[in-house]
Amino acid sequence: MSEPISSSTASAALTRGFSLASPPPAFVDDPHPFFDALRAHDPVHALAADSVLLTRYADVLAVYRSRDASSDKHREFGAKFGAGTPIHEHHTTSLVFNDPPLHTRVRRILMGALNQRAIARMEAGVVGLVDRLLERLAASAAPDLIEDFAAQIPVEVIGNLLAIPRDERGPLREWSLAILSALEPAPGEALLARANAAVTEFIDYLKRLVADRARHPGDPEVDMLTRLMRGDAEGTLTEHELMHNCIFLLNAGHETTTNLIGNGAHVLMTHRDQLERLVAEPALIGSAVEELLRYESPIQLNNRLTTAPLPVSDRTIPAGTFVTLAIGAANRDPAEFADPHRLDITRRPNNHLAFGQGAHACSGMNVARMEGRIALGALVRRFPRIEPAAAPLRDRRLRFRGFRRLPVRLG
Repeated sequence: MSEPISSSTASAALTRGFSLASPPPAFVDDPHPFFDALRAHDPVHALAADSVLLTRYADVLAVYRSRDASSDKHREFGAKFGAGTPIHEHHTTSLVFNDPPLHTRVRRILMGALNQRAIARMEAGVVGLVDRLLERLAASAAPDLIEDFAAQIPVEVIGNLLAIPRDERGPLREWSLAILSALEPAPGEALLARANAAVTEFIDYLKRLVADRARHPGDPEVDMLTRLMRGDAEGTLTEHELMHNCIFLLNAGHETTTNLIGNGAHVLMTHRDQLERLVAEPALIGSAVEELLRYESPIQLNNRLTTAPLPVSDRTIPAGTFVTLAIGAANRDPAEFADPHRLDITRRPNNHLAFGQGAHACSGMNVARMEGRIALGALVRRFPRIEPAAAPLRDRRLRFRGFRRLPVRLG
């Protein structure tokens, strides 16, 4: 667990030359000493001539809520991916990287399919899935909490929402990992090639799935793909929008939830007092999930582009500035959270920014919360003495925080 750096000089030294394109070697394993230093000494840190990194909670929240901070990524992603490439086409069409009116129209249709009634209908299926996965975990000679548990849950949930045949779900996780990895601050050519191939393969698959669903529509109350194809009273998605937002649904649901469950289990295993308290008081699972989201935010970085001068901290950043929001840093800001480096599963209030804020708050946040609550609650109830079996293998990406492997002993 990170502790605040006591020496102001040593702390300030961590900020000099700090770059997300070539971060310090220790940053991926523990970003918080660097975030603490940036928040204290350089909260509006220049990454380039027209690019800054924000680490204070109040600044990140202000940008999330500002109408002068655009989510549109056509300019940035054109330079990063190459205009017209499959990965550029995907990330500039999906809900998360667009402004109104496209964002408003697509979000309205998606949220109509992710209402509270729909989530409540999903719960029994998630409970059954988690129970089956825990049975397999118990029978495994070398259980891995990521491959055998955390990563399985969101793929099945989104697969069920879109009514993807179970025997066709095999490629979904690898497609998702490849597409989202392109969002790293400095993706290499090989990574971009995999991302472009994944988008192309996914679109080809979805065309066949949509054509079949057009011939054999499902119940729009439970089949999200049928519902998205029908649209709502105010309009429908184009075929292009439909394809890319189906990909977005899988990617957003997969990454956030896998990391929530994996990070949450690891944090509880390494904070035995909090694990034991949750075992003794299972009703705390709701506040525990919120604290795990704050403490190890599944998504660490987000981005905006200013469209007008925007006041943050002690200055105003000009229009046309590319702003990186350090969610992980904001969620450990002592100005907002008492003793922020301490895990407290009873913490209240807990207004973390793991799902964003404002118009672009995560549309699937309540699905992720439901999955995390059921999965982590059942895991610690079934295996109250669960512990690491070996050193975990951390995912080395910066935007997303999680593990590739998490070997455990189940006790």
